[in-house]
Amino acid sequence: MGHTLGADVRSPPRRVAPRGSSQTVFRAGNIVAARGIQARQRSLVTRPPCPLFRRCQIRSAGGPPGRSAHRKIAGVSDLDRATALGAVEAGYQKVTTVTAGLSEADLMRPTRCAGWAVADVLYHQLLDARRALRTFASPSDAPVDCDDVSYWRDYAPGEASSPDSNGATAYADESAAHARYVRIAASAYPPRTLAWEWSETAAAACRAGRACGHRAVTTQGHVLTVSSFAATLAVEAAVHYLDLTVDLPGAPISDPGSLALVRRVLTGLLGAPLPDSWDDVTAALKGTGREPLTGEDRQALGSSAGKFPLFA
Repeated sequence: MGHTLGADVRSPPRRVAPRGSSQTVFRAGNIVAARGIQARQRSLVTRPPCPLFRRCQIRSAGGPPGRSAHRKIAGVSDLDRATALGAVEAGYQKVTTVTAGLSEADLMRPTRCAGWAVADVLYHQLLDARRALRTFASPSDAPVDCDDVSYWRDYAPGEASSPDSNGATAYADESAAHARYVRIAASAYPPRTLAWEWSETAAAACRAGRACGHRAVTTQGHVLTVSSFAATLAVEAAVHYLDLTVDLPGAPISDPGSLALVRRVLTGLLGAPLPDSWDDVTAALKGTGREPLTGEDRQALGSSAGKFPLFA
């Protein structure tokens, strides 16, 4: 998912994505390389339980202005395929809407990803939409080996220090190479051409998802059901939308359905409820390390605070 603007870049990174993939790297809680995963507009969201969670008990309640309603999730199974695909469409449309009329100067505005402008994050998202097109056309008869929650365990920052990892130096090199590639590729686009290609590719990916008749598909070495894969795309888009819009005044609010999927992933990875005081935007930002945990957060989380960020 880029690194946080102004982040301290002196310490070595803990996790980096394979070259050409869409992953984020964290350095001491700060985002330092793109994952291929913020305007705080005001709104009040109060709505009935979403059909996305068929066996989950969800309590929706009105949250503070600008952020979606808090949900308590009792389970993280049985994604509804149509709703998961709908979340992808809604998340992609948000990106299309906010970038369609941007000037060349707007595309150079800063984001939450250190060293990356709006154009860079948009190109990074374009890579994910291209991957979606490939994946929806890549069926697999192999057993499903992960779902929309466990998929993100591969991108836990702590993986870089695991015994079977290649070490921080190799991850740092891969991270720098991907970040450099994205900056170079994004800068080669004439004004508004990048936004056009994004809108065309994103729309095509959504149509491919709706037309996909496969039980399961393969991507990045995993086999997932189409529902789970679609949910991972929606999570990616939701988090990067917060990155993309941090310095774009008047950007539309985040899609609440996509943010609900982010919260679902974070809850599943943590294995416990997130603090009651966190709405879905707060959960997305703190759960992925884009905002630091406060002392109050750490007290509420207890020993679980050491697991953050939960994915990058």
